[in-house]
Amino acid sequence: MKIILRSDVDGVGNAGDVVEVANGYAQNFLVPKGLAMRATAGAASQAEAMQRARDLRSLKERETAEELARALETQTIAVLARVGQDDQLYGSVTTSDIAEAIEAQTGVDLDRRNMSLEEPIRKVGSHSVEIRLHSDVRIQLTVEVSPVD
Repeated sequence: MKIILRSDVDGVGNAGDVVEVANGYAQNFLVPKGLAMRATAGAASQAEAMQRARDLRSLKERETAEELARALETQTIAVLARVGQDDQLYGSVTTSDIAEAIEAQTGVDLDRRNMSLEEPIRKVGSHSVEIRLHSDVRIQLTVEVSPVD
């Protein structure tokens, strides 16, 4: 069945896309939940309008993310942690800890799920964290882990 998506659906498409899905999936899930509508000749113009709005919104979000990337790239975020022998941390520094430190030091609220660590931070020193600000904008941020006095 051909449908027009009203909002983004993982694994199917984005708002305004005309896609082919199984009849049962469309009739029992997508249409009743308001996520999609049947593709008709009149709905095609509505789909084009939704795609134009999505493209415009995505462009604005990307510009905002690029500005934020320029501001954050040059910063080093300091994180304090309890340390034992050989500069080993008790536990590890998580993406939640990093997100809290970024908000406290820069005022920028980032979602921890948009951060990725190659491996957990368990030692004092400088570490690199990749942050996804937009689907097309990624930065490497330096996190300096120091022992608590």
